[in-house]
Order: sequence, then structure tokens, then C-alpha cells
Amino acid sequence: MALKCIRRWHTMVKIGFICEGATEAILLQSKAFQNILSTLNLYAVNVINADGCGNLLPHNIEGYIHSLERAGATKIVILTDLDTDACVTLTKERISARPQDIVIVARKQIEAWFLACTTSMQKLLNDTAFNFATPEQEANPFKTINNLLLNKTGRGLGLGQTGAKIRLIRRFLALNLDIQEAAKHPACPSARYLIDKLTSLK
Repeated sequence: MALKCIRRWHTMVKIGFICEGATEAILLQSKAFQNILSTLNLYAVNVINADGCGNLLPHNIEGYIHSLERAGATKIVILTDLDTDACVTLTKERISARPQDIVIVARKQIEAWFLACTTSMQKLLNDTAFNFATPEQEANPFKTINNLLLNKTGRGLGLGQTGAKIRLIRRFLALNLDIQEAAKHPACPSARYLIDKLTSLK
């Protein structure tokens, strides 16, 4: 059995992830996301948090990539937010990744994927009828989730408090946040793009 597991590990595609913040890093390192990778015969050698989209620039990314490749990564995936950029193309041009690397741009922010995960949102709000039609049209999906919580439960996320976003991602993971479910949402193409790209690597 152990030999079979070792052989499977050697056949897995080794991926290195670079992301822009703690929320993304926690998501990518989560057991739930690692399970998705495993079903696709993928393995994450490491997740590097660049700590801000301003650090996702060519002179920084080069060092991150070298570190991941030394760890055994044969594919590099960069995850960032669209934020205030006018379009995905501009975000990718700013990052200037290598042609062989995969850049995933969440619109507008990663929390839009949470809104698209209907099952987790229903649990969060204790509302089995909840469905959010246009998650990627929210300028600030974190605030949107906070407002929904205030309206439904009377308690928000503590906007402005240190660690509010980290508490949110941990709360969602405890509610079985499933990025594959978000990817199936008809109005969340950036999550679908991530899953499609990962699937193409297996």
C-alpha cells in the first residue's frame, strides 16, 4: 500500500502557487483545496503569499518562481484579484508572468467565489433559500457578505478590524467551502477558469 502511494506521488503533477494575500493562501493550503488537487492527480509543493498585489511584479515573481521550482514544481499558478483594474488583460500585463505560467484573476476579489458557493452561504446565513445571482459584479464582495450577515443575523464581520478577512475564510472552510461548487455557478467564470486550468494539468 505504501509503495502504491509513493508511486502515485511520483506521477502527480507538482504545482507551485503564488498568491497575493492571506485569504488566498489559507484557501490554497486548506484540506478542501488539497483534496481537489489530489482528485486531479496534482500536488502543491508550496504556496507563497506575496502579501499584496503590489508585490506581484516581475522582479518579485522571478524569485518566487525559482523557489518553487527548486522545491520541485513543474507548473506555476498565480492567483490574484482584479480589484480596480479595468480588465483581466491589464492585471496579467502588470504581473508579466512567463507564457508557461497560469495566471488566475478573481473578479473583483476572491470573496466573490464565496458568494458563488451557495451551500456555504446558506449555512452561513441560515437561509436554505439563499442564492446570489451575480457574485462577480460586486465591487467589494467582502462588504456584501458582511451586509448580508448583518441583515440576516444582526452580526457582521467586524469591518476594519485586524484579521476580519482571515476569520471569514476560516469560517467558510469550517462550512465546507467548495471552490468546485463556486466554479459551477453560472456567473462565476473566474472560479471556473481556475478549475478548468487545474483539470487541464492532470
